[in-house]
Amino acid sequence: MKPAEANALLGLVLGEGRETDPVGQGILDAALAEFLAYGLRRANVDAVAKRAGVSRATLYRRFENKDVLVQAVLIRECRRFFGSVAEAVEGLPTATERLVEGFVVGVRYARQDPLLPRLLASDPEALLPYLTVNGGLVVAVARDFLVSQAEGLPGGNTPVDGRDPAGVAELFVRLAISFTLTPDSCIPLDDDESVRAFARSYLAVLMRPAATPKEM
Repeated sequence: MKPAEANALLGLVLGEGRETDPVGQGILDAALAEFLAYGLRRANVDAVAKRAGVSRATLYRRFENKDVLVQAVLIRECRRFFGSVAEAVEGLPTATERLVEGFVVGVRYARQDPLLPRLLASDPEALLPYLTVNGGLVVAVARDFLVSQAEGLPGGNTPVDGRDPAGVAELFVRLAISFTLTPDSCIPLDDDESVRAFARSYLAVLMRPAATPKEM
């Protein structure tokens, strides 16, 4: 996986890609509803057009085929997710606090967002590779986004005891994906406060220098 690929996808997710008009947004809303109802494979383009109240020709003028439509919906949902992270961490004064809160939002989103569990149930063969064996690009995009949210803050760019901030951010991302795919755990993660407490106790320490023998 090349850095350029991650940068390009991150650009799309952050809104640097193709924008669409209100009719296009209505089509994306209809497609999301169709995916939630039937999954990706069974979703029908004609049904999406009917839900959106547009003709098939109008849909195809904006989205060349079903694959492009699926990609557009998923990118928009990722954009909403990253937007919720950015909103949650805005104003927090340190990189550690921003990483912790980003982790909290990630776990919450995975727990509450209806699309991810729907696709895991209906289209696991399509989705799971991008969260497991072929998940390098997803991990890189989420990691780079978290790092970008901590730039210029204390602890945001400087390695701590050899631990690079990007490596710590990647660990946060990989753990969030793991908890999403395998939610049963002895670790209490039932609400935001328990997730936050876990992140502070187990993950935030990675952003702090190791204690010296005198301090211990």
